[in-house]
Amino acid sequence: MGVVFADLPLDILYPILEHLNDAKDWCVCAVVNKTFNKGATPLLYRSLDTRIISKVSRRLIVVVSAAVLRCDLQSVVHHPASTLLKRPELASYVHHVTESGALHVRVMAGWNDITEEAVKALSLCTSLKSFTWTDDSRSQGFALMVFLDIIKGFPAPLEELNIRTHNALATEVWDETNKVAGLKRVSIWCMEGPPRVLQGWSELLGPTLTHLELGRCAGVPPTILIAVLLHLPHLEELRLKGAPASVITSVLSILPNLKVLDTEYLPSFGRSRPSSSSNPPPALTNLTVRTSSGDYLGPTKLWPWIHQLVPGPGPSLQVFSLHSFIMNVMGKGRATVPRSYILELGRIHGPTVREVLLGDAQVMLSDIECLFELCPRVEVVSCGTVVDLGRVDMIKKAISGGEQLRSLTLQVDWIPADNTGPINPKENSTFTEEDAKDLMMRSDESKLRFISVNDVHYTGKWVVQEDQDNGEELKGGQKRSRGDPKLEFVVTTDLPKDRWFLRFGSIPSLSKMAASS
Repeated sequence: MGVVFADLPLDILYPILEHLNDAKDWCVCAVVNKTFNKGATPLLYRSLDTRIISKVSRRLIVVVSAAVLRCDLQSVVHHPASTLLKRPELASYVHHVTESGALHVRVMAGWNDITEEAVKALSLCTSLKSFTWTDDSRSQGFALMVFLDIIKGFPAPLEELNIRTHNALATEVWDETNKVAGLKRVSIWCMEGPPRVLQGWSELLGPTLTHLELGRCAGVPPTILIAVLLHLPHLEELRLKGAPASVITSVLSILPNLKVLDTEYLPSFGRSRPSSSSNPPPALTNLTVRTSSGDYLGPTKLWPWIHQLVPGPGPSLQVFSLHSFIMNVMGKGRATVPRSYILELGRIHGPTVREVLLGDAQVMLSDIECLFELCPRVEVVSCGTVVDLGRVDMIKKAISGGEQLRSLTLQVDWIPADNTGPINPKENSTFTEEDAKDLMMRSDESKLRFISVNDVHYTGKWVVQEDQDNGEELKGGQKRSRGDPKLEFVVTTDLPKDRWFLRFGSIPSLSKMAASS
């Protein structure tokens, strides 16, 4: 086996190992042999970040006749700078660096020269593509200027810059940041201080910027936001938080290449004015809308507004996600998706839609059935619904048209037959592994392999098992000998590690599969 590994070409091994997403797996591969080490080492050092691990040390102190247990919180810094300075040849593999600004404000134990070492190590990473600066301290981020000076001296321009801070950065820091050119991706999240929307910087980034995320647009005049985006005609992905809904339609008219939009639905109380531009909106492929309301009648204007974002005339939308947060008022605790929206979605984008992620939003079973009829390529569905207690066959009927369905996530309100009201939605006894298996195996062509009902998920797969029966008769009168393997479909049950992921996300492998096809 060692000879086979030694003869394995490195250009084939690297893309195989790249499919692993855990550093522990890459560490194991790195110690197999020299060939695997050459393939795994670049992956291990491709993304580096700083970690501050807090440890509690307990000391027993005797005071007169009493014993007191004292707990001291100690922070230990794990920074890759020391490794890169000892082995500078590894720096050529580094593409993504995440630096914590909190380290460069207070001196950590044993790290008096941490900023100097971090800057020296960063200067060795000449293949750097992405730099992320995070800071949850009260500093104004002056240390960031030192790192930006190093980055601007690299032979190739930086492609991605992410800034996420709690406090507002100083004006001098922003002036230095606005000198970074050639960026393709920019993400700005500063929780305090004036909103930063690339004013004075967008002109420099216009020729290259394709992905933009602005975490704070609240309070920014629409004219300023539109003026900034006018300099960014090559944007393909835009994520805005805090921008009023009336501005979004105007924004779309000036971004012809936009494919991905993630925004909030914040209705303005003034009279909404349609966009004066005659340019048609871009053909979005991925749309995410976030909305909240204290009144169950609040989102009624949401659905016409969504249609304005993806009006067609040709189909383009592949993924639609709705994140709705609605306070429980008069017993109305969830948004309801009207049938008219399902019909309009299918009429325009039926041939292209693959994922419909509605979170907790309620969809009638008949509308789910309608969705699969109008959108035959749907692979992932997530929504809430109402089902009669014990009538799992109603779900089976609703998804009968989903020939391409691979993942189904439902928040079910089980309604008893005596109409005494819904039972506790957390009680999942009405849906079992056998029900999940029946839905997955409802036909020979079924591709459904993941089901989540009320935050309990079921995963199905084919497994090879040894046949313990002797003399089982096969087709043609032949006998299966004892020990021959056979395929069996098995469903496993598990509780999610992250409830938020199951509500509003989808299985990563399915998303990648849909994107690649």
